[in-house]
Order: sequence, then C-alpha cells, then structure tokens
Amino acid sequence: MKLSLIETGWFKLDGGAMFGVVPHKLWSQMNPPDENNMCTWTMRCLLVEDGERKILIDTGMGDKQDDKFRSHFEPHGPYTLRGSLDRIGVHPEEITDVFMTHLHFDHCGGALRRNASGDVVPQFPNAIYWTNQTHLDWALNPNYREKASFLKENIVPLIDQNKLATIDVKDGVHFTDYITVDFYNGHTEAMMVPTIHIGGKQIVFPTDLLPSSHHVRMPYVMSYDIRPLVTLEEKARFYEKAYDPNTYFIFEHDKDMSMGQLVRNGRGRYSIKEVDADIVLS
Repeated sequence: MKLSLIETGWFKLDGGAMFGVVPHKLWSQMNPPDENNMCTWTMRCLLVEDGERKILIDTGMGDKQDDKFRSHFEPHGPYTLRGSLDRIGVHPEEITDVFMTHLHFDHCGGALRRNASGDVVPQFPNAIYWTNQTHLDWALNPNYREKASFLKENIVPLIDQNKLATIDVKDGVHFTDYITVDFYNGHTEAMMVPTIHIGGKQIVFPTDLLPSSHHVRMPYVMSYDIRPLVTLEEKARFYEKAYDPNTYFIFEHDKDMSMGQLVRNGRGRYSIKEVDADIVLS
C-alpha cells in the first residue's frame, strides 16, 4: 500500500468563524489574518494506492465555480488537484474510488469539472464516488447554516450519472480490508473519518473534526459546526482512542503542518507534535 498527500490549493476563511468562541487575541497568533480578518488554509487530500485500487480521500474545492463564488474564498497558491496528481504520475482515469468525508464544497468540489462545453462532469470518469445515505439526504435538504456549503452542482451530477455509492453508517465499518470508517455529527450530519491501518500504524484523516493542529484544544471548535457541544464530546472520545504512539493525523486544512501526533502533558492536556509525513508514510 502507498499513501501520498495531495495538495489541492489554498483558500481563505474568516478567522472568527474558524475558531469559534476563542478570542481574536489568541487565535490570531496561530494563523495571522489579513486586513479583512481572513486566514489562509489549505485543502489537503490523501491518495491511497492499495493493489489495483487508487482511492482519493476528498478533492478540495476544484475550479468549476464562477468568479463571484471564488471571490468569497480567494483560492490561490501553487497547487491544484490535477497538478498534484500529475506530479506523482497518477492520471484521473486511474482513480477507482473517491471517498468524500462530507459534501461541503471545500471537500468535494474537485470531484467534478466543467468540460469544453461547460457541462459539469466527473473529474474521475472511472471512479465510484462514496458518501453515506444519511449525509446525502442531509446535504440535499440543507439547513440555513449549511446551505451555502452544500452546492447542488457538487452533488446532483454524480447522482444523475449513477456515480454515487453509499457506506453503511456504522462506526468501525470496513471500507476496504485496511480502511475503517467512523462517523461524527458535530460538524455536520454523519461526517466520515477514515483510518488507514498500515504496517502497525494508524493514519487518521480526521477532516473537520480536527481541521488543523490549532484546533486540538477542546474549546477550539469552528462556528461552522452545527452541533458544537457534540463536537466537544466527539473530540474527547476521539482523543482517548487516538492517544497512541502508533497513531498519526493528517490535517486537511493546516497550511503549515501536514501531519501530527497526539501528546499529553502531566495535567492531561493534549497538544500536537509535528511529525515528518514523508517518513511516516514511507
């Protein structure tokens, strides 16, 4: 099995929204905002090559949205989804599975693209795209808090072209022989967190349960979360399970730290120790 980090680009989100109730004075030292209070984040994905399967976990924002939409989030930087795949010699036609942790635009927008005629088509024509029915129903009938994050053009074309498949909502369910999935409901309904079991190590892709290393402390919960108190409970359970010398995290939105490990001090407070992703994933 081979694991590769796939950088798909940077974008900006409001710092207050990303850090919730944490005071500006504290979070601004972690991710300094621009003059509009916007902080830069990355959209980092993971490619798992397992035998004949090439499984892409999340896809970033993509580039099919119009200029008005893009102006709200200012996508920029040296990386694109296609460019990062090209750099490791993987072509879109080779991707067999796209595992979408949830259907917010910055996690699934790159699943589709516009062709020369302007039609929205799958980015990976031979892939099966995976979600779960609970989350899919939630995304197709969004609440007002999440409506701007669930875009029909990121979901409906996959349904229309019979590209979507669903995973049973059951913690610890096996997606493959080496990938298990757990479900979290604080950020959004039935968000999927995969864990790759490889060589005695557990590589966790916690997506927006722990979007960056800055969010490790318990009060650091995004305002985007639909159930912040549930997120607190889920983080506590997650830490108890993930506090292990052989468990590592990939941070989807941390521009400066791609991978870390949970450590705990004498008072029981958790923090993140940065690790070298090239060494861990080799």
